Amino acid sequence: MQTRFLKALAMAVALPTQATAQTNPLWHEQKIKNYLPHMTSPEVRDLLTRTDMVIIPVASLEQHGPQLPIGTDYLNGVERAKLVAQRTDVLVAPILLPGQSPYHMDFPGTITLSTATIQQVYFEAAQSLIRHGFRRFLLLNSHGGNQYITRLVADRINQETEGVAVELGEGVAATRSAPPSAPEGPRYFDQHGGVGETSSALYLAPSVVALERSQRARLTFPAHMTGMFPHVVAGDPVARLVFMAEGLKPRETGKGTSAAEMSTTGVWSERDPSDATAEQGRRATEAFVDGAVRFIERWKELRP
Repeated sequence: MQTRFLKALAMAVALPTQATAQTNPLWHEQKIKNYLPHMTSPEVRDLLTRTDMVIIPVASLEQHGPQLPIGTDYLNGVERAKLVAQRTDVLVAPILLPGQSPYHMDFPGTITLSTATIQQVYFEAAQSLIRHGFRRFLLLNSHGGNQYITRLVADRINQETEGVAVELGEGVAATRSAPPSAPEGPRYFDQHGGVGETSSALYLAPSVVALERSQRARLTFPAHMTGMFPHVVAGDPVARLVFMAEGLKPRETGKGTSAAEMSTTGVWSERDPSDATAEQGRRATEAFVDGAVRFIERWKELRP
């Protein structure tokens, strides 16, 4: 009797201690609905009763100038996918952090993988999800350098498995009744690490943005690209296609268009990234999320 009493007393003393135990001070995440890393297996099984759709962000780990983290593409892509999944049932399944970024390798911290490695990892991940019952894949490419790999992965899923895959950005574009109108006022070249991308990060992942470190980059191009640059800025689609095919390529190609060869800061923009605002990022994010939800809901209507 005395032994049982002592055991009960010890448990009563221990419980409050466990409840107030110190936990990891760096952990600040909250559990997010439909986000695979936060889910249990029974929760995934339950989600499968409502949807067979998966968003897979296709990202990168690469320099984004002095004001943005190396994980910008990963964070922006995953956070957009999470926002979509709060409005319509779809699994969010991040697979890789790095992507294809060899033209940023002059900047410490960039990690780049080969085309063969990237596409094989994503394809095998899709095969795993297909085995569990997922059938429809929305590849959310958040790094321009991955665009051809993303199409290859989608094609492999479509040609070699029971699954069906689309590029989510193309799905969003398909929901627009008209092409987006050009902003009023002068046009500027604003690509990698520029005002647009910095604004998105200020909205989606503000605590890792150091806007006070922003610097306006000095851009330099090979002579023939300098000649076509005004046409790119003016919105000539042919000039842009040709310009982007040659721009941002590894130093080893000899094109003279790696990030370090074309930009003093690694940012590919005429504008000063300090002009970025969270409000601009909110508008861009909400436009994408709205379009993604419309596309997903329409796909569900077409193929319940």
